[in-house]
Amino acid sequence: MDTNSTPNSTAKPLVEVAEFRTDSRYRLVHFEGHGWEPLAPEEFEPRIHQLFPDLDPRDPDRVHWADRPWEWPAWHPGEA
Repeated sequence: MDTNSTPNSTAKPLVEVAEFRTDSRYRLVHFEGHGWEPLAPEEFEPRIHQLFPDLDPRDPDRVHWADRPWEWPAWHPGEA
């Protein structure tokens, strides 16, 4: 049929964010071709731009969140 109707629907995300966990200030993030990394919220967008300069971090077709998009566990300086 029409193969051009949804060109991005079959594209694999370049970035995958693992499920939200409350026992860490980080979320595990998988970057295509680079593996998994624990990232704090302030590290997330700079790391995306470092690896994929033209990627929009808010593109749901290329950045997949397992749950709770753009949420990070609460953390306060001095906590383990």
